[in-house]
Amino acid sequence: MLLRRHPAVPAARPPALLAEGAGPVVNGARLEVRGVSHAFALEKRALPVLEDIDFTAEPGEFVALLGPSGCGKSTLLRLVAGLEPPTEGRLLVDGREITGTDPSRTIMFQDPTLFPWRTVRGNAQIGPEARGTLRADAGRIDDALSLVGLSAFAEALPHQLSGGMAQRASLARALVNQPRVLMLDEPLGKLDSLTRLAMQRELVALWEREGFTALLVTHDVEEALLLADRVLVLSDRPARIRADIRVEQQRPRRRDHPGLVARREEILGLLGLAEAT
Repeated sequence: MLLRRHPAVPAARPPALLAEGAGPVVNGARLEVRGVSHAFALEKRALPVLEDIDFTAEPGEFVALLGPSGCGKSTLLRLVAGLEPPTEGRLLVDGREITGTDPSRTIMFQDPTLFPWRTVRGNAQIGPEARGTLRADAGRIDDALSLVGLSAFAEALPHQLSGGMAQRASLARALVNQPRVLMLDEPLGKLDSLTRLAMQRELVALWEREGFTALLVTHDVEEALLLADRVLVLSDRPARIRADIRVEQQRPRRRDHPGLVARREEILGLLGLAEAT
């Protein structure tokens, strides 16, 4: 089996199913964000975006970042991905400082960003091609397409896919790299409501099966509560962590669960939107 399918077993949720005779297996990495601040240079002045962000995501944990538009959530993902260094602070994966990009840390964006001239398989194999491991990873590519339900569309071009299928193709491309940290930058934001609900379920199933550490950026309070173990509520720019809320309900979760409803009210209050309910 080329893609490991062991579920993560963080303490915050009930024990996952394991192979017979196997002990708990966690495939995700431990992510530490230590006193991270960041600013952009704008017209010869500094524009603060993040201020003293400090948290740890344990191996296999699913953490959602929730906050106002433009507060710096996506910037934080870029720093974790190693696309640029923070102005201040440190980011570590399994105790090692992040100094650049690495295929074990992969971002999935709101737009699928598929190459239109490549087939679904061609897009999924971009990582192995870049590493010169295409022949060795051929089975892993097939496995990733199977995991996201696109085996029958392996030779389809992006314009032949629905929005949800295009996002599945983007997810397969990420899974081929066997990420230990998967960053999700509003990947479901442009989907219609029914497709979004289906993709939410599929994303949780893949996370439980693969055991990666997940860091999700979203503006949707319900989505954060349905998917994540923890929700970090950020302030306006420059973003600070206003609250670190643990979601205790077992999966699969229901939107009308009293515990989730209470958490939703709490988060909306923190965002200054309590009267909207």
